[in-house]
Amino acid sequence: MKYKLTLTLLLFSTATFAQDSIFARRMVDTLTSKYFWGRGYTNDGMGKAGKFIAAEFKSYGLKPMSGKDFMQPFSFNVNTFPGKMEVSINGIALKPGRDFIVGPESRGIKASGNLVQKDSVTFIDAENKIILTVKNKLTWSVSQEAADYTSIEVDKKAIKQLPATISVNIENKFISNFKANNICGVVKGSAKPDSVIMITAHYDHLGGMGSATYFPGANDNASGVSLLLSLAKYYAAHPQPYTIAFMCFAGEEAGILGSKYFTENPLIPLGNIKFLVNTDLAGTGEEGITVVNATVYPKQFELLKQINAQGNYLIKVSPRGKAANSDHYWFTEKGVPAFFFYTMGGIKAYHDVFDVSKTLPLNKYNSLFKLMTNFITALQQ
Repeated sequence: MKYKLTLTLLLFSTATFAQDSIFARRMVDTLTSKYFWGRGYTNDGMGKAGKFIAAEFKSYGLKPMSGKDFMQPFSFNVNTFPGKMEVSINGIALKPGRDFIVGPESRGIKASGNLVQKDSVTFIDAENKIILTVKNKLTWSVSQEAADYTSIEVDKKAIKQLPATISVNIENKFISNFKANNICGVVKGSAKPDSVIMITAHYDHLGGMGSATYFPGANDNASGVSLLLSLAKYYAAHPQPYTIAFMCFAGEEAGILGSKYFTENPLIPLGNIKFLVNTDLAGTGEEGITVVNATVYPKQFELLKQINAQGNYLIKVSPRGKAANSDHYWFTEKGVPAFFFYTMGGIKAYHDVFDVSKTLPLNKYNSLFKLMTNFITALQQ
């Protein structure tokens, strides 16, 4: 493709179709609410979120990518924690998520025992197969496997003495073939419908750890889904020469599984995708954005930088090379040109219970929207 960057393009305005932070805040508030329970594996969190996004697509006027349904079902194994989540150290009860997290691969167990120190941060209850680690920061994740031991990480600020005794009551449930869905919609192109620009974001997060604690996932990735929905609403009202496709992937936190499944079972020919833009962690931006694959596609990256400079949107657009750190990766591996961008600066909450809507600034949301719409326009020149 040849790209033409003109003053007219750079002055392209979306003022007639306001996409402001009010919309973003409402979407992030919604997606991080207790109802969606961290968009994960218990309380049907991911299922509820997928249905919500599909309903949004339909209300905007998007069409399913294939058939009559916005859903692309797939499945994978996952270890979950739907019930008891109790840990006491030295007789003091700790708070799930804030004071401790359980290793995502852990087995469930109800036991009490003594801890033996192995090094400065590791303590073992060998009889009950419990490994306790003291950490400066707690960061949770998702496991596709279940181990024959239980690992627990404790925030060092939550304990005043070296751990000597432990009491746990943890319930896990390993689910084979957990059912998930990618959410897939399109706005058909007016001139070249077989040429596709794809916008993607993962909508899943970590879900719940026990029956009383969930991980809201405001920045990761309610922020990216909010931006995608804003773009979907805009392009539904303003069809482009190319088809604009929108993908919300499940299973990203479990190993970028939804995008892998789509690239192996595409609902549109991958060769028709002229460029893909993946957004994750889009809630800040004080220090600009980092663009993964910038060094792989230098012409498109230079175009993005020119548009940003002309519009004075973000303080910095930083390049990064290839990385398997989000849903763009499997498309790149299949030969689809793709960028993944994430915002820099601001809050540091990540994969923890503190990634909440009320502290997510969304202060560069409008700038990101304008940068993306101008970039997508330029890609069609």
